[in-house]
Amino acid sequence: MSRMSRMTRAIRRRRPSVRDGFAAGAVALAAAAGLTALAGLGGPPAAASAGRAPGCSSSVPYAADTYGYDTFRIPAVVRTDRGTLLAFAEGRRASDSDTGNIDVVLRRSTDGGCTWGPLAVVAAGKGDTRGNPAPVVDPRTGRVVLLTSYNSGAVTEGQIMRGEVTAAQSRRVFVQSSRDDGRSFSVPREITSAVKLPRWRWYATGPGHAVALTHGRHAGRLVVPANHSAAPAPGSSDNGQEPKYYGGHALYSDDHGRSWRIGFVDDTYDGVHNSNESSAAQLPDGRLYLSSRDQHGVAVGNRLDSYSADGGRTLSRPYAVQPTLNDVPVVQASVLQSSGWSGSLLFSGPSVPTARQAMALWRSRDAGLTFSKVLTLSQDRAGYSDLVQVSPGAVGVLYETGVKGTYERVMWRRVAV
Repeated sequence: MSRMSRMTRAIRRRRPSVRDGFAAGAVALAAAAGLTALAGLGGPPAAASAGRAPGCSSSVPYAADTYGYDTFRIPAVVRTDRGTLLAFAEGRRASDSDTGNIDVVLRRSTDGGCTWGPLAVVAAGKGDTRGNPAPVVDPRTGRVVLLTSYNSGAVTEGQIMRGEVTAAQSRRVFVQSSRDDGRSFSVPREITSAVKLPRWRWYATGPGHAVALTHGRHAGRLVVPANHSAAPAPGSSDNGQEPKYYGGHALYSDDHGRSWRIGFVDDTYDGVHNSNESSAAQLPDGRLYLSSRDQHGVAVGNRLDSYSADGGRTLSRPYAVQPTLNDVPVVQASVLQSSGWSGSLLFSGPSVPTARQAMALWRSRDAGLTFSKVLTLSQDRAGYSDLVQVSPGAVGVLYETGVKGTYERVMWRRVAV
């Protein structure tokens, strides 16, 4: 296969115009460099304006039924070395279903989240499912490294967990990078064989921002929290879809994202603590704090946590319930070691234990031992979220929300800390 045949094809705009000619040229130049060109997709005027709010404290990067997508879900956000905010999401074309034709999309903001540039496709599903964005900015190179997960658009999570799919249809892992502040990304490169054990079936990166270690023995390492499901032991009557087969793990790179390996694996599979979607933050003492969704474990509580003292290679202890976050329902959430509020560890998630509603912020002053709620952003429905430091005195929250439904829009909120 020639080098050019491996390049991604230009992204077609829905409304051809003179502007498309310039975009096509940009796509061709990017393809020649081995990059996925981020051609903007035309949307309705209301969506393109991004909804500037008074004081620029909030905006709406993604709204349902715009840009040819039914729903946008699974937000992830990072701030580049140049101060640009990159808001990733899954663009779900036909419905809000977790399977089907799903792209990984991106919008950029150069004014702190007040306004957002054109929507661009970073990883095209082309009928299949690409999602679970886990971006991170490498502080040594300035590159944006993005990990995503893939499966055939014709199969479901349940089928994958039951082992009813082929290896090609099942969950696979890809990495991309950007050298130009998120304007273009390299072609997705598969790393499944390095980061997925043969016994694993389901697999999900993040979702949400990954972590670049900035101090300690492993400074420079990129760490991506992830989760998987395992096949039942031979002879078991289980089919593998039982929640107890979920487990958490990490993958990491010590060479700026070129190669990857598996770090810790939480593999009890006893049904007590079922670690699932995870987020991580590096504490001031160099340790990693890990927070995980508990997918219907029998222990009381919906949030699990643990620590790693060796840069994500092993856990200091197994995942256990975090009792001070019992208000959080069964859902993905985000953690961030902030420079504000005297260096608090921050946590974002819905704050009604039985419903995805009322996005809130918690803080910990003791490195994750205990959390206290400090702010409720809204009483509206709320789902997945991600946190980012936007300035020394402010953080941003990118989260799913809506009035009648949880996935009506992906909201950006700037919060002083």
